[in-house]
Amino acid sequence: MPLDALCLSGLVHELNTALAGGKIDKIYQPGRDEVVLAVRAPKGNVKLLLSANPSHPRPQLTELSRENPDTPPMFCMLLRKHLAGARILDIVQPHLERVVDFKLEALDELGDRVERHLVLEAMGRRANLILLDGEGRIVDCLRRVDGDMSASRQVLPGLFYRLPPAQEKGDPTVLSREEWEERLAAAPEDYRADQWLLDSFGGMSPLVCREMAHRAGGRTDVTLEELGAAGRARLAEALDELFSAVREKHFAPTLIIIENHPKDFTFLPVEQYEGGAALTTYPTFSALLDRFYEQRESLERVRQKGQDLIRSVTNARDRTARKIGNQERELEATRDRERLRQFGDIITSNLYAMEKGMKVLRTVDYYDPEGKEVDIPLDFLLTPQQNAAKYYKEYNKAKTAEEMLTIQLEKGRRELDYLNSVLENITLAEGERDLQEIRQELTDTGYLRRQSKAKDRGRRVSSKPMEFRSTAGLRISVGKNNTQNDLLTCKQAFKSDIWFHTQKIHGSHVILWTEGGEPDLQSLNEAAVLAAWFSQGRESSKVPVDYTPVKYVKKPAGARPGMVVYTTYETAWVTPDEELVKRLRIK
Repeated sequence: MPLDALCLSGLVHELNTALAGGKIDKIYQPGRDEVVLAVRAPKGNVKLLLSANPSHPRPQLTELSRENPDTPPMFCMLLRKHLAGARILDIVQPHLERVVDFKLEALDELGDRVERHLVLEAMGRRANLILLDGEGRIVDCLRRVDGDMSASRQVLPGLFYRLPPAQEKGDPTVLSREEWEERLAAAPEDYRADQWLLDSFGGMSPLVCREMAHRAGGRTDVTLEELGAAGRARLAEALDELFSAVREKHFAPTLIIIENHPKDFTFLPVEQYEGGAALTTYPTFSALLDRFYEQRESLERVRQKGQDLIRSVTNARDRTARKIGNQERELEATRDRERLRQFGDIITSNLYAMEKGMKVLRTVDYYDPEGKEVDIPLDFLLTPQQNAAKYYKEYNKAKTAEEMLTIQLEKGRRELDYLNSVLENITLAEGERDLQEIRQELTDTGYLRRQSKAKDRGRRVSSKPMEFRSTAGLRISVGKNNTQNDLLTCKQAFKSDIWFHTQKIHGSHVILWTEGGEPDLQSLNEAAVLAAWFSQGRESSKVPVDYTPVKYVKKPAGARPGMVVYTTYETAWVTPDEELVKRLRIK
């Protein structure tokens, strides 16, 4: 993981500078494995995020908003009991460990000052957040670890806290350049330089090891044999410079962007990508981490909180898709119904030569230009007249089936289109309130079972569309679900306001509020970019976005939520721009 022990040391130094002496004002637990502390710090109020998520554990200051549950979890209530009003005395990282110890001074039930520790273990799948008393005993933790889960180390209330078992690797921070050269001279020559560093020393991520190898040998996969004496000297020099900078707290929080997506981050400038990545240096680790994790954590929270919703909609969509496939095959079978009528005609013209009990009529096919013979299957229990009537009946049945199947297919495709739009809307949800509104929509449309009146009473919620402000100062609204889309387009927007939507792909309704005037071209373009970003075309370039005054947008009678038709429109081709979206967003 990119947040290795060295990178974490820079982050701890940053947090100490910002938080030491600060007072914990409020405590929230927006997710099952993350806690937010609102701190009155010496330099102003800040929010401290402590994430024990196995995929991305970390401590950081954050400016991102997170929706809190209506009822605080038990661990949150415990932290409020013990840490509300506590003062942050120090923030410590045990040497080369991905562990951060927040040393706190709190008040107990009698009003006496007591020592408390809040320990974040940022170690992948073993990530945890643990509250300790002044003696080092565990009060409680986010994830309890009993003897069945780990024979070597239990994490349970009442036990004394022990650090995770240390890795049997060398300490790279204490070596001088001469000592590095000695270690490198004794290293096996067939080893790749980065792998030798990773296997022999603690605290460094694979990315940092590759960077050291690249600086010494010009490649990330260079071997110690290929480096030779001169290359090993360069590697020793690079390592000495690296750890000197770490000791002196000289860090450069760097975000690595590949194909317009944040892919990695580190605490030093990197050269190994050689133009294959865009590098952005941030003033603080916290600002970098907000940027790196914002989108992926938002999607993860939606998956966690809306998992049942996603599953229900996906099942309904797949069921509808299978039904459409079956109906399309049935419709294709009706295409050959004309042959049924021809068989009826041929049987009728040959009644004189037929008798009851025949299984096949072999005769000339006068519908064939070459006059070839044809074998027509018969029901031997029926008379010739009844066999002819049977073919005419099947012909009429197929004709009626074509009409009905065409209607059903059109209805099914609209239903499939609607369900796909709901799945897209779920990805735009920013919290439980947005997901609840989508649940209400699916209940109203019959896809989810309605709760009993006693349970449902008073629970109906409504969230607000996303709000933006164009560079010229015009308001832009973006619906996050079909209910909001209908509300924006059909009820709130004036006929002169401009409506935007991606062409032939699912996305949000976007309204540019013109306030009775003529919108400028830049505002029109920015609204189109927002429509492209909040759509299935987010990862594409040159996305077609249709726009037209709201007066040309109509909702057909009986249409599903969010479904409209429009005429007299223009099309703009734009490229989604995340930075523009963030800049225009009204918090």
